[in-house]
Amino acid sequence: MATFLYRIGRSAYLHRWRFIAAWLLLIIGMGTAAATLSQQTSTTFSIPGLESIETQEAMQERFAGSEDQLQAPTGTVVIQAPEGTTLTDPAVSGTVDAFLADVRELDYLTATDAIVNPVLAAEGMTQQMTEAKAAQGLPPEQIEADIAALSPLSEDETTGTVQVEFAAESTMEVEAADQEAFADLVTEYQDTLTIAYSGNAFQMNEISATGEIIGIAVAAVILTLTFGSLIAAGMPLLTGVTGVGIGIAGIFAATRFTDTINTMTPTLASMIGLAVGIDYALFIVSRYRTELVKYIGGNDLEPRELAAKLKEIDFRQRAHLAGLAVGKAGSAVVFAGLTVLIALAALSIINIPFLTAMALSAAATVAIAVLVAITLLPAILGAVGTKVFGVRIGGVKAPDPEDEKPTMGLKWVRRVRAHPILIGAASILLLILLALPAVNLRLAMPSDGTTAPDTPNRVAYDITAEKFGPGRNAPMIAFVDTLAVPEEERPAAWATAAMDIQSIDGVLNAQIIEPNEAGDAAQVLITPEYGATDERAADVLESIRGGVGDFEAQTGGTYSVTGVTPIYEDISERLSEVLLPYVGIVLALAFLLLMLVFRSIWVPLIAALGFALSVAATFGLTVAIWQEGWLGIVSDPQPVISFLPIMLIGIVFGLAMDYQVFLVTRMREGWVHGKTAHNAVSNGFKHGARVVTAAALIMMSVFAAFMTIDEQFIKVMGFALAVAVFFDAFIVRMTIIPAVMFLLGENAWKIPRWLDRILPTVDVEGSALEEKNDDDNVAGGPDESRDAVAAGRHSSMTVADQSPTAGKHEDRGETSDGGAGSRQRD
Repeated sequence: MATFLYRIGRSAYLHRWRFIAAWLLLIIGMGTAAATLSQQTSTTFSIPGLESIETQEAMQERFAGSEDQLQAPTGTVVIQAPEGTTLTDPAVSGTVDAFLADVRELDYLTATDAIVNPVLAAEGMTQQMTEAKAAQGLPPEQIEADIAALSPLSEDETTGTVQVEFAAESTMEVEAADQEAFADLVTEYQDTLTIAYSGNAFQMNEISATGEIIGIAVAAVILTLTFGSLIAAGMPLLTGVTGVGIGIAGIFAATRFTDTINTMTPTLASMIGLAVGIDYALFIVSRYRTELVKYIGGNDLEPRELAAKLKEIDFRQRAHLAGLAVGKAGSAVVFAGLTVLIALAALSIINIPFLTAMALSAAATVAIAVLVAITLLPAILGAVGTKVFGVRIGGVKAPDPEDEKPTMGLKWVRRVRAHPILIGAASILLLILLALPAVNLRLAMPSDGTTAPDTPNRVAYDITAEKFGPGRNAPMIAFVDTLAVPEEERPAAWATAAMDIQSIDGVLNAQIIEPNEAGDAAQVLITPEYGATDERAADVLESIRGGVGDFEAQTGGTYSVTGVTPIYEDISERLSEVLLPYVGIVLALAFLLLMLVFRSIWVPLIAALGFALSVAATFGLTVAIWQEGWLGIVSDPQPVISFLPIMLIGIVFGLAMDYQVFLVTRMREGWVHGKTAHNAVSNGFKHGARVVTAAALIMMSVFAAFMTIDEQFIKVMGFALAVAVFFDAFIVRMTIIPAVMFLLGENAWKIPRWLDRILPTVDVEGSALEEKNDDDNVAGGPDESRDAVAAGRHSSMTVADQSPTAGKHEDRGETSDGGAGSRQRD
C-alpha cells in the first residue's frame, strides 16, 4: 500500500495542474448536480416491519383517505388569548377571525373552508357529538370526556387549535418559502395574540453554516500554531472544505432519487467530513515537513529557516519527499478512513432506511476526504512549491518534529513510563465512574417536544400540554379489525375495544372516531395521560398492546396501535435492541483490523477495550448533562435521541482507530528499527503526540462548534463527539495505551507464528519506502538528487529489521543513534 500511495503522491506533485484541474471539474460537476437535482430533505423517520408501521399501512388500505402519519403535510396552529382574556371575548375573537381570514387567503394551503374560529368549531363539535353519542347510549359523563378529548377549545376558553394542510404530496414537498411566508404572517399578529404552530408541515429544513465556520476558525488557529506558517496551515483547511463541499453537494443531488435522506443527514456528514478531512491533511502535511527536515539534516529549524532550505532542494526531489509523506502518513490515512467507512457502512446491516442514508452519506464524505488528502493535497503542495512553509507568523515557534530536545509529549510519556500501573489504573477508574450514569439512558425520537424552548414548534407543544393536557401531544390510534367477526357483532366489538383500552392505567380517553366504509374495521383514538417525551407513554403503549389477546378471546377481533408516538417508540425500541450487537460487531472489527495492521494480539485487544471505555464514558457524561440535567448546564433536559448512540459508536470507532494507528505505527516503526519495546513506545509517542494532539483539538473544536446549531440532535451529537474525542485521544490513546504497553514490554508485539504466516502484510508504517530511492520507486527520468538519497539521508532497513521475530530484539539497548543492538535514548 505504501509504495502505491507513494506513486500517487509523487505523481500528483509532479503533475499538479492536471490533478487540480480534475478536482475543479468534479467540484463544478457536483455543484451543478446539487443545484439542478436538489429537493427538500425528509423530516421524518421510519422503519419498515414495525408493528406501528404495518398497522398504518393496513389502515391506509382499509380506510379511504387515511394518511401517512409521518408524511402528511399537515400542522396545528395554536392560538392563545392575551392574559386576562379568553377567545370568546369580542375583541379577541375579532382578531382571531382576521388572522384566520388571512390564513384562508394563502394559496399554498388546501381545505381552507375547514379553517374556522376555534370557538365556533368547538360549539359545532359539541352539538354534533352530543347527539351522536347519546344515540349510542353513552352516559353523559362519557360524552363529556369524549368531547373534551377532541375539542379545539381549551376548558378555560383561553386557547384554541386550528388544523391546516399544505398543498403538497408530503412533508418533503412543502416549500421552505411557504413555511417562511406562514411564519411571517404569524409574526404580524403576535402583538395581540400568542400564535405558534407544530406538526409535520412545520418541520423546518434550515441548514446553518455557523458550526462549520466556527470549527474552521478554531482549526486555523491550531494549524497555525502547529506549522508556524499561514500557507501550510491553510492547506488542510482548503482540502477539508473541498471534500465536504463535494460530499454535501452529492447528498443534496441524491435527494432527487431517494426520500430517505433526512434533514439532519447533510449536517452530520458535514460535521464528520470536515473533522476528518482537516485531520487527514494535517497528518500528511506534518509528515511532509518531517521528511523535509530529515532530508535537509538540520534540527530545530524555525519556519523561516525551513523555507530557506527548501529553496535549495530540487523540484523532483521535493516530489519524492511528497511521495514519501503520502506513502507513509497516507497509508495510515487510508487505513483510518477505511475503519470509519466500514463502521458507518455496517449500520446498513440494521436495515433502518433513514439511518442507512445518514451513515452512507457520512461514509461517502469521509471517502472523499481520504481521496482529497492523497491526491489533491500533494498537488497543492506541488503548486505552492518552496513557499509551502512561507508567510511566517511572528512569535510562533512551531517546534521541529525531529528536534532532539524533550517535547511535552516525551515528558508526559516518561511520567507514564515511571508509574504505568498508577496512571493507567487511575485513568481507567475515571472513565468507569464517568460511565455510570449511562445505566439511566433513555431514548426518544426527535419531536416538537424536543425542539429548542423558544421555537414555534416547542411553544405550541408546551401550550397544548398545559391547556389540553400532555396526552394531546401524543395521540395513538387503535386499528380494530373485525373482519372475522359476524357483521351484527362488529359495533359491539368496537365498543368493547374502546372500553378495554380506556380501562388501562395511563389512558385518559379512548373513543371510536371512524368505522370504514366496508364496516369491518374501526379506528379508536387513544389519548394518554402523558406527553410524547414522557417515558411512561411507552409503558402505556405496551399495556395497550398487551390487552390484544383478551380482546381477541372475547370478541374474535384484533387490534393494533399506530400513530406518531407509537411509531417513534417502536423505532427507539428497535434501535435499543440492535445497539449491543452492533457494539459487539464494532469491537470485533476493531480487533481484527488492528491485528492485521500491527501483527499483534495485545495491541488490538487493549485498543478495542480502550474504545469501549471511551464510548461508555461518553454515554455516561451525555446522559448526566443532557438527559438528567446535572450541573445545570442544560436548561431543558431531554431524552437522548434514539439513533445517537448507534451513530456515535460507528463514528467514534473510526476516530479512535485514527489515533491508534497514527500513534502506534510510530511506536512500531521504532521497534522494527531496533529500539527496545519501552524506548519504541516513548520515541513513537514523542513523534506522534504533537500531531495527534493538534488533530484531536481540531476535531473537538469542529464537533463542539456544531452545538451552536439550534437542533437538539446536532447539539447533543456535537457535544458527545467532542467529549468522545477528548476521552479517546487524551485518556485512552495517550495515557492508558502507553501505560499498558510499558507493562507488556516486548510481549506487546508478539503473535503466534501460525497466525503471523496467514495474515496478509499491510505496510502501514511505510517501511518498504525506507530501502528504496526515487528511481527505484518511480520509472521515468533520472533523479538529480539520487546520490544524496543513496548516501544515507533516508535510513534503510533490511528484511530482518522488519520481522517482529528477529532475534536481535532480545538484546536491544539505548543509544542516541538508533542503531540496532546498541542502547537507544527515547
